[in-house]
Amino acid sequence: MPDGPPLRILHCFRSPVGGIFRHVRDLAEQHSRAGHQVGILCDSTTGSEHEDRLFEQIMPYLSLGLHRMPIARSVGFGDVAALYKSYKEIRSLRPDVLHGHGAKGGAVARIIGSALRAKRYRVARFYSPHGGSLHFDRTSMSGRGVLAAERFLERLTDAIVFVCDYERRTYETKIGVPRCAHRMIYNGLSDRDFAVIPARSDSVHFIYVGMLRDLKGPDVFIDAFAHTERLVGHPLSALIIGDGPDRDKYRETIEQRGFGRRIGLLPAMPIREAFAMSNIVVVPSRAEAMPYIVLEALAAGKSLIATRVGGIPEVLGADSDALVEPGDAQDLARVMVRAITTPDWHGATMPEPEAFKARFSASTMAEQMADLYHERLSRH
Repeated sequence: MPDGPPLRILHCFRSPVGGIFRHVRDLAEQHSRAGHQVGILCDSTTGSEHEDRLFEQIMPYLSLGLHRMPIARSVGFGDVAALYKSYKEIRSLRPDVLHGHGAKGGAVARIIGSALRAKRYRVARFYSPHGGSLHFDRTSMSGRGVLAAERFLERLTDAIVFVCDYERRTYETKIGVPRCAHRMIYNGLSDRDFAVIPARSDSVHFIYVGMLRDLKGPDVFIDAFAHTERLVGHPLSALIIGDGPDRDKYRETIEQRGFGRRIGLLPAMPIREAFAMSNIVVVPSRAEAMPYIVLEALAAGKSLIATRVGGIPEVLGADSDALVEPGDAQDLARVMVRAITTPDWHGATMPEPEAFKARFSASTMAEQMADLYHERLSRH
C-alpha cells in the first residue's frame, strides 16, 4: 500500500449479499491491514445465516464498526427516516472517506457526505455503481428518473469508481461522461482465493452459484440443462446454489419439468464448499457489471461458461469460446456440451492463470483505491 496518512473509511451500501458485499469485504480487509480504520453501514433486513457468518469473519477488520438499519430497496418516504438515522450515525464516526456502493448506498454516502461538508467536516465522497442504476432502461419513465438523479448526484461526488470498462461505457451512454473525477479499478481477489478446489467424488456436471432472481438467469440455466441432455443423449446432473426472491419459482419449474432428481437446489454456502460440487460453473446472467463469481471460479481452477454481458468479456477475452448470448438457452447448451465432451476444453479456453492473477488481485485493487482516496482528499 502506498504511503499516506491512515484514513477513516466508511462503506455504505444497501443489501449485504452478492458482489457488492464481497467487494467491500475485500477492501475492508486490505485497507485495515494497511493501517486504515474501516466501517460498514448497510441494510438490516436482508441477508441470511450465510451473510451473518461473513459479517463475523470481517468484524476484526471493522475498527469503525458495523452499523445496520432498515434501508428499503425501492425509493419511498421511509428513505427520509433512514437518511436522518444514517446521518447521525455517520457524523459520530467522523469519516475521512464515505464510499457508497450501488444506487442506494451511493445516494446515502453522497447526500450525507455533502451535509457534513456543509458543516465544515473534511470528508471525501465516492461512488461505485456496481451495475445498479445502469440496469435501468433510459427510455422508461422510471429509468429516466433514476438516471436523472444519478446525473444530479455527480454534483455531490468527489469521484466515481467503475469496476470495469463496460460499466464506465454504460454510464457514459445512459447518463453522460461524468462531470466529476472518475477512475476504473478492477475488482480483485485475495491471495488465498487463488487455489485450485478439486471436485468431490459425488460432484455434478454443472453448478449455478448466485442470487436466485431472473436477472441472474437461473431459469435460462434450467432450460439450457434440458437442451444439453438432449444433445448429449443421456441424463446429466446440476445444482443451483443460492438464495433470492425467485427461489420457490425455480423449485416449481424443476419439479414440473421432471428434473427433481437431476437438478438440486441448495441454499447459499461458503464459495469453497459450492465450488467443490462441480468442475464447471455456469453464469447465465442477463445483466452484470463485474461479477465476483466469474473471478472466484477462475481463481479456483474451474471451467467457466458465462454470458457476454458487463465486464465478463474483459476477463475471459472478447472472443472466448466460453461466452454465450444472454437469455439464449440453446447457445448456452451448445457450450455446456462442448465443456463436457471436448478433451482439454478447459486448458484451451480459460485464461492463463498467472496473467489472470496479476490483473485481478485484491492488493492491487485496494492500493489503487487508497491512492484515489488520498488524491481527492488532498484537494479539500
